[in-house]
Amino acid sequence: MSKVLIIGAGGVGRVVTMKCAMNPGTFSEIMLASRTKSKCDEIAAAVKKEVGYQKISTAAVDAENVPQLVELIKAFGPKMVIHVALPYQDLTIMDACLEAGVHYLDTANYEPKDEAKFEYSWQWAYQDRFKDAGLTATLGCGFDPGVTSIFTARADKHHFDEIHYLDIVDCNGGDHGKAFATNFNPEINIREITQNGRYWENGKWVETEPFEIKKELDYPNIGVRDSYVLYHEELESLVKNYPTIKRARFWMTFGQEYLTHLRVIQNIGMAGIEPVMHKGQEIIPLEFLKTVLPDPGSLGDNYVGETSIGCRIRGIKDGKERTYYIWNNCSHQAAFDETGAQGVSYTTGVPAMLGAKMMLEGKWTGAGVFNVEEFNPDPFLEELGEQGLPWEERFDVDLEV
Repeated sequence: MSKVLIIGAGGVGRVVTMKCAMNPGTFSEIMLASRTKSKCDEIAAAVKKEVGYQKISTAAVDAENVPQLVELIKAFGPKMVIHVALPYQDLTIMDACLEAGVHYLDTANYEPKDEAKFEYSWQWAYQDRFKDAGLTATLGCGFDPGVTSIFTARADKHHFDEIHYLDIVDCNGGDHGKAFATNFNPEINIREITQNGRYWENGKWVETEPFEIKKELDYPNIGVRDSYVLYHEELESLVKNYPTIKRARFWMTFGQEYLTHLRVIQNIGMAGIEPVMHKGQEIIPLEFLKTVLPDPGSLGDNYVGETSIGCRIRGIKDGKERTYYIWNNCSHQAAFDETGAQGVSYTTGVPAMLGAKMMLEGKWTGAGVFNVEEFNPDPFLEELGEQGLPWEERFDVDLEV
């Protein structure tokens, strides 16, 4: 049993806190911290009332202030920090964990505030520091990145001698009834999907225009949806850790109404990340847009439908070509009924909790910085279903990609 500090009180933070409280044999005490303490207090009250877990406290913290983080960590004394705030804050929280002597886990790779650039190089550069400190830093333990990487690790360990083609497919088949809303932090979401696409092929990165490559893919229990190639961070670590991969792509579904709103937002400059002057005050358009869009944490009520996220893989086993599809479908309504958060927050928060559980129980160990596919996938996947995200697999099927 161990104390854990959770940083971030959005929809994912709510799920992580709820699920940690549902596993008191591992998480003996929880502190939830965020810049806005009132958000932490609301989640803590829900945990006490709905889960019956009482050993939870809250705190205000600036996750970009290393001395403040260190002070909080040392005062509470957790064994590890689960970081589910903004990816801008990855490095400051990693610095604080090193100084305070605790393990680290996050769900998304670092990106600078002033540039929409997603890569692991900044965090991989911490390898020697965490190794020398005897601490573990686990990167990207959400769903994608996270479970999709662990699905790939399972495929490599049990079902393939060589993985040649990897397609990660992400479909949100739900309907929240809003004209336009993002399912996680709008600032991060819009920055991510409006960048040029990239995929790996024959040993190099191929760049595409946003939404240039489109294909209709059929998702279990949802049906056919328009799917587009984007760049997603787990591709970078997967092609590094599985060098037999000839091509790796990431697909995400978008409806035409969503894309129309997105084009308007871009055309009128509201997706911009450079400061502009407004009535004598400097503002960043995308940050302003975030304040007027629906809070992703508010989308759970009356959110119908489900997500379907998985890996479609082709490669060689015993000298013969094999195809493999492994995925999870998650109901928005079931996620909301259990945790008060919609399915996208749930599919990120449950793996973050479970990854922390693997670390605290000694099933994922090692000194240094690790992407999740570098750990044993078996204990994680053995427990993922009972924690709320059951998965399925099929062999020798038409992958469509």
